[in-house]
Amino acid sequence: MPKTIQSKSKKYAANNYLVFVSHATADKWIARMLCEKIEETGAKAFRDDRDINGGDDIPDEIRRQIVKSDEMLVIFSPKSLNRPWVLLEVGAAWGRRQKARIVAVLCHVEVDNIPDIISSKKAILINDVDDYFVELKRRVNRGR
Repeated sequence: MPKTIQSKSKKYAANNYLVFVSHATADKWIARMLCEKIEETGAKAFRDDRDINGGDDIPDEIRRQIVKSDEMLVIFSPKSLNRPWVLLEVGAAWGRRQKARIVAVLCHVEVDNIPDIISSKKAILINDVDDYFVELKRRVNRGR
């Protein structure tokens, strides 16, 4: 039975905190490692290459998971910066302003290259990603 946390008159199960991980296929290994660390905090991680089943409608499932997620972790690398799907996922999360936190993890790219839509958000360098996991664990433990 998952631990239940009271927050803003809503109950959240600690393991129901969902992080949508947006990445380019070329960055699958990095995404896989980050998902393992996310799940060690008690959150669940959604990664399309792992969590979409054969026969599922890919765009519909991605949209559903973005809506369901509590935050998005987007991996920006030289391979993902201009990938249409990554930008579309970020735009969908951004459109949910009041709910979704968007965290950019920069892997061999400069802050200046972050898409304008989230350039005001504090980005995290891949070498400092452990700081993100500390912050995430705090959010998971308090239910948001």
